[in-house]
Amino acid sequence: MKKIFVLGLLLLSSYLVQARVFNILELGADKTGKVSCTKLINESIQKASKEGGGLIYFPGGDYLTAAIHLESNITIELETGATLHFSDNFEEYLPFVKVRWEGVFMNSLSPLFYANGARNIAIKGSGKIDGHGHKWWAESIRIIEEIRETGKTLSTNALQQKWLDANKDVEVSPYYEKTMERKFFRPPFIQFIECENILIEGVTIVNSPFWTINPIGCDNITITGVTINNPSANPKGHNTDGINPSSCRNVRISDCFISVGDDCITIKSGRDKAGRDYGKPCENITITNCVMLAGHGGVVIGSEMSGGVKKVTISNCVFNGTDAGIRLKASRGRGGVVEEIRVNNIIMNDIQRNAFIFDLFYDKDSAVEPVSDRTPVFRNIHISNVTGSNIRKIGYITGIEEMPIDEISFSNINMTGIEGFSVNTASNIRFHNVDFSSEKGSPFSFINSNSIVLDNVRSKYPSNNQPIITFDNTKNVLINNCFQISPANTFYSSKNSDIIWGNNFMQNVNNIKTP
Repeated sequence: MKKIFVLGLLLLSSYLVQARVFNILELGADKTGKVSCTKLINESIQKASKEGGGLIYFPGGDYLTAAIHLESNITIELETGATLHFSDNFEEYLPFVKVRWEGVFMNSLSPLFYANGARNIAIKGSGKIDGHGHKWWAESIRIIEEIRETGKTLSTNALQQKWLDANKDVEVSPYYEKTMERKFFRPPFIQFIECENILIEGVTIVNSPFWTINPIGCDNITITGVTINNPSANPKGHNTDGINPSSCRNVRISDCFISVGDDCITIKSGRDKAGRDYGKPCENITITNCVMLAGHGGVVIGSEMSGGVKKVTISNCVFNGTDAGIRLKASRGRGGVVEEIRVNNIIMNDIQRNAFIFDLFYDKDSAVEPVSDRTPVFRNIHISNVTGSNIRKIGYITGIEEMPIDEISFSNINMTGIEGFSVNTASNIRFHNVDFSSEKGSPFSFINSNSIVLDNVRSKYPSNNQPIITFDNTKNVLINNCFQISPANTFYSSKNSDIIWGNNFMQNVNNIKTP
């Protein structure tokens, strides 16, 4: 009898501490999308927070709102048939809050969903969240075009003046000052700053004003089963990236469908000195089972990577119609180290530009400088089990003289493209069981590089006019275990290069080497 009484107390205690459900419709929200629910939603969040947490529930219907600020232990849940419509009235995103915009901390318009220093927060359900970004995109394009034509904004409106007054101490590199001249910065859809234990699950997100899901300095993030659909970049919807963790750790992204007006998934860690001073790398990231359609890149690292990016796995994804597949980008002045990256089991089709990009000349062509904390580093990156077709260019590696890109491997890859793969200013680059074919130029080309291993490489569709491999000023090269199955005229050409010819089988090749 005593045990039953104790069990009853435990069950009662569990019931009493269970998080309360705040049904927005029952609390008086308009479900026609005509009357703003912003005040009701945020008041419900504050009330739930005072009670230790709760569930803010949206039944089927259309709900109009502006910025929603989450607190600890708050879950937003949207039922099937529920749509949150975010206002496109810029003033409704005042007062300014602390944000990170393209890697720069500033005070600006509130993100649509925002939290700072919260724990245990979630956005989930089968409903839709619509950012109604068209007006935001149009105003941004107007300002950018004005600066492009005149070098500055011709006038300063009230919101821009507020931004100037709130950001007198913001410092950026000289090349980025033209961006700061805008004085108007579209808010990210979802930006959580220095939060812990985040879940975003199941929802459909459309028409983001700017980057869509953009946690900053957060720990333990799960993003799963999310659909993101923003218009392509031309003529509108520019910079509407899908998922952009920045300076975060322990991030799991899975089972997402993404079609956007910029990069689908981008891993970042701050811009230039400000990013290095913040000093938080993006690390322990897994990305799996995702499909990416329109977008500048499938999975991208950078260009804001000054705090470093490491320990990333990307697997079991399809890129269909993106401009690039895997893209790493940085430049002198960024600093930061990108390392310990694994990419495996990827299908690419209809890639508009490059399947693979490793580029340390991303946004400016600057002079050689001494190695310092301003010097970006790409190293220890491994790609395997990739198939690609209908590709404009298989890709390229471009390092900088003072810091060649180092230790990149490609294994079990077959790709066909209009152009092949080029390596410039890199070291310790390895290809194992790789089949590249290109309509123009050599499928493999190397310049100003060293320590190259070509193990069982070939071309299924070699050109009679071009060698399969070309070397120019490339040292310490091993070619081994290669069997050119398809008939070819020339296997490789060499200029000012040192080639070690191992155990290869060239009975289907007319000329192994041309000068």
